[in-house]
Amino acid sequence: MDEELLPNSHVLISGNKSILKSELLSLLKTYNCYHEGRSFQLRHREEEGELIIEGLLNISWGLRRPIRLQMQDDNERIHLSTAPWKKDLSTLSQTGLQQGAKETIEESSPHAVVNSESSGTYSTDLINGEEETPQLMRTKSDASCMIQRRSKCRTLGEAQKIKRHRFSINGHFYNHKTSVFTPAYGSVTNVRVNSTMTTVQVLTLLLNKFRVENGPSEFALYVVHESGERTKLKDCEYPLISRILHGPCEKIAKIFLMETDLGEEVPYDVAQYIKFEMPVLDSFVEKLKEEEEREIIKLTLKFRTLRLMMLQRLAQLTDPEELA
Repeated sequence: MDEELLPNSHVLISGNKSILKSELLSLLKTYNCYHEGRSFQLRHREEEGELIIEGLLNISWGLRRPIRLQMQDDNERIHLSTAPWKKDLSTLSQTGLQQGAKETIEESSPHAVVNSESSGTYSTDLINGEEETPQLMRTKSDASCMIQRRSKCRTLGEAQKIKRHRFSINGHFYNHKTSVFTPAYGSVTNVRVNSTMTTVQVLTLLLNKFRVENGPSEFALYVVHESGERTKLKDCEYPLISRILHGPCEKIAKIFLMETDLGEEVPYDVAQYIKFEMPVLDSFVEKLKEEEEREIIKLTLKFRTLRLMMLQRLAQLTDPEELA
């Protein structure tokens, strides 16, 4: 069904299906009542007569194979020039630090040795402030302890080498060796979407959020019911509207991200048997076999009876006396 031909009283839910706007708003009201006081409530507005719903959509991970993550985050490629800092810090280290260190060596600690390496290390720590928290020197002994502690920190080259082997995904740093991983099955994430976004668009948004290199064509979204029924969302469907139609309770139905080739639709007739134990299923199979055998015997007898009746009639028609 074309959106341009769709009346304003209806909302498109897939390529050829629609729902009354009033009915969808009623379901939306129930959805928001269920999530009252939480961030999962959905908002709606109308633009040129078109109803648009937006908010957070929960998606559960259902992957069986590892996924590849990008090594760098485009949003965090910020290069700051450290030349002025180095110049100011070298001046500071030559004046204040060396003077304080000399007094400390003369008066308190004969083991404290201050050289150009400790000054350079101190500069590195100020540039890369994530290693340690700055502290104020209150006494000469404090200055001595701080200089000795600073000399054990990483140099600027070592810190840059470590940073090259790290990347960030949504603010979390990972080692480059973990760029391939499998999310825990059933773990939940969420993305902010609206009712005009199709399945492909939601997949692309989710993969971009977690910096996944795999393309959206490798994955699909499935609605998995508590009974085990599993339905694949088509590319032309709208996941947020599907969530509203299936109700707010995720114990009854969840949206899963799965591989396209590994995911499989499970109809309701099959899903109702999934939760049974194998002995129970075996007994079902035996009963079905017995029922099948009874039906075979019944059909065989019926066929034989009809065949006999047809032969008798043919015999009557071919009898000369009957013809005379």
